[in-house]
Amino acid sequence: MKASEGLSRLIPSLFIFVCYVLSLVFLTLSLRKLEIGLVYAIWSGIGTALITAIGVVYFKESLSLIKVLSILLIIFGVIGLNFQVRE
Repeated sequence: MKASEGLSRLIPSLFIFVCYVLSLVFLTLSLRKLEIGLVYAIWSGIGTALITAIGVVYFKESLSLIKVLSILLIIFGVIGLNFQVRE
């Protein structure tokens, strides 16, 4: 979204919409086999981690210990939900 400059640049704007559509398609397909709580946790957790990584690498945003620990907590939370679902 940041690269689209408020949807004023065509290619980055199209990329946003294509990625959102693909994301929702795969989210919907995964609901055939998995519980919604787990699916949404994975979807949002992966999104958060990827956006943070893109921000650090591409946009040169800062990476702090608290950011790393927070992402690790998200990952461990998703793992915990996965174990809870399988019981």
